[in-house]
This record gives sequence, structure tokens and C-alpha cells, in this order.
Amino acid sequence: MIGEPGEGFKIAMSAIDQGRFTVAAGACGLIRACLEASVKYCHERQAFGQEIGRFQLVQQMIAKMVRGYETSRLLVFRAAELKNRGIRNTRETSLAKWHACDCAFEAANDAVQIHGAYGYSNEYPVERYLRNARGAVIYEGTREIHTILQAEYALGYRVDKPLRCPQPPAQGYEAVAARG
Repeated sequence: MIGEPGEGFKIAMSAIDQGRFTVAAGACGLIRACLEASVKYCHERQAFGQEIGRFQLVQQMIAKMVRGYETSRLLVFRAAELKNRGIRNTRETSLAKWHACDCAFEAANDAVQIHGAYGYSNEYPVERYLRNARGAVIYEGTREIHTILQAEYALGYRVDKPLRCPQPPAQGYEAVAARG
């Protein structure tokens, strides 16, 4: 038996926190992949005598990918830092998963648009990125679940109790954190 009688649900939810963290980190990678593929394509593709990256609407989509990547990355790092210190991070992990997955889907959708007809072709990876991004939005809690979780935390309706058996801080974490 793992834990004490009656703690099964809490233990299962702890496992979901771990999964949500992994999905959020993966979504960051997906945003970065969309950004890199789109930037490369913007330099390759010409329209009206210039690279398509010169067009403002394309630049807007690239800028949104940058914003989504940087904000998602910071939220994942924040959750990771708490995890490394052995501190409960349900709220932070939920927010990171929700935000990163939404940004990944938006980045993949924009990447397909930047690539035009090639965006649906398997000649470029962005069609696969869109499929992968859609799945990540759904599993480990839909955006609707995370919306409710975040609202309940903000309104004070949800407060996490300290874990009975918190994980110890990561080995060597203090030395790494001290170095910056």
C-alpha cells in the first residue's frame, strides 16, 4: 500500500501534478520548434520580391510565438524551482500547463498559416506540430479544468494543504541555486 488509508485520491492528484509539469515543459519545446521552423521558412520564402518575414502580419505571428515561449518557459521554471525545493506546486504547475499548452496551440496554428499551403504538407514539420499541440491542450486536464482551478485559487475557494510526506529537495539543488 502507498500512503495511508483514504489518501489514494491525494496520491493520484500528486501524480497528475507531475504529468502536468511534463506536458508544460513539452509544450515549451513545441513552441520553440514552431518558432524555429517559422523563422527559417520566413527567410526562405519570397513574395512580392522580399522575404515573407518582412510583412508585418507575419512578424506579428512570430512575435506572439516569442512571447508565448518566454512566458511559458518562466512559468515552467517557477514550478520546477518549487519542485526542486520539495514544495507543493499544484497551482503553479496547473498555470504552467494551461498557459504553455494554449501558447503551443496558437504557435502551431500560426506556423501553419505562415507556411501557407505547405503548412498542411508533410514536407514541413508544422502540420505535425499542430496535431501534437491539440493533444497537449486536452490531456492532463483541459483548459476548462485549469481555468476553474486558477479561479478557485484566486478566490480563496481552493487552498492546498501541506503534503504529509513532502518530497525532499533535489540533491545538490542548494549548490546550483547558490551559483545562480
